[in-house]
Amino acid sequence: MKALITGATSGIGKCIARELYIRGWELILTGRNERALAQLKEEFGDRAETIPAELSKREEVFKVYEFCRGRDVDLLVNNAGYGIFGKFDETDLNDELDMINVNITALHILTKLFLRDFKKRNSGWILNVASAAGFMTGPLLSSYYASKNYVLRLSIAIYEELRRDRSDVSITVLCPGPVDTHFNDRAGVTFSVKPITPEYAAHYALKKTFAGKLFAIPGLGVQAGILGQRFLPHKMLASIVYGIQKAKRPAGDK
Repeated sequence: MKALITGATSGIGKCIARELYIRGWELILTGRNERALAQLKEEFGDRAETIPAELSKREEVFKVYEFCRGRDVDLLVNNAGYGIFGKFDETDLNDELDMINVNITALHILTKLFLRDFKKRNSGWILNVASAAGFMTGPLLSSYYASKNYVLRLSIAIYEELRRDRSDVSITVLCPGPVDTHFNDRAGVTFSVKPITPEYAAHYALKKTFAGKLFAIPGLGVQAGILGQRFLPHKMLASIVYGIQKAKRPAGDK
């Protein structure tokens, strides 16, 4: 069995790679950090291939897919992504567009191309990493929340299409709350609540993926929060989320 993992050099992606390796899988790993990819190659040996790629660039996304063609990928893990903290009118536009390209465009392209391949042979798994943020509106992380809403809704729609086709191809969307990764460093904030470990998130995601479940939502608290927010008016929920995000002071501030 073989898996392609984007954003494989850290966090949940790295932990998924390690768990799959322990299970005997072969790996194709991609990310921007060539040094980190080389370290993973050394760790996993002959059962891993690496391909450096900047997924904010569309041509790089297609390069990754072309690299994988003919390699019989069984599992696609769309893990690459990041967030940008701040008021919408103050965040950097170019950085934000790059984030949208990584979080949405790259995931969209890879999901479509691999789904076509998987449906032809009627087998395969897709794991899209979204967030509990995908169920909500997120002032101060507005574009990130919006991007994860896209990932979530796209995955649900594909799941229903596959179900109607009686396909043996499966799609799962991982929607964790805070995870102890480099996400907050990249976004420029600190944690306001205790995060789960990326190892736990990875294990839970793979468990749900191979069980053919649509949702992978680790943590009873997060599950309860997602259920509860359905009963709140949108304006009230946005106000609550604003307060939560405001508590994430900029990294380094006291």
